[in-house]
Amino acid sequence: MAHHEAIFRFSTCHAAQIYRSLAPELSDEVNSRSVTTCWLEGESMLVFMVDAQDTASLRAALNMFLRLVNVSSEMMDLV
Repeated sequence: MAHHEAIFRFSTCHAAQIYRSLAPELSDEVNSRSVTTCWLEGESMLVFMVDAQDTASLRAALNMFLRLVNVSSEMMDLV
């Protein structure tokens, strides 16, 4: 079975706040065919990785989490 993985790194002064906003979504299993993990590297680097069994589940997980990161970042800019 093929293995698909994507890793994204975001450099932002709001990394810790965005990480905390994503935490509830990371604890729920959205799709049994993909696993998403997220962590901080230093104070300003947010990293998230999606590991999926197929490209469709990889795409779905990436769409969801990239959208969540974008919304979280936009909200931090407004505050």
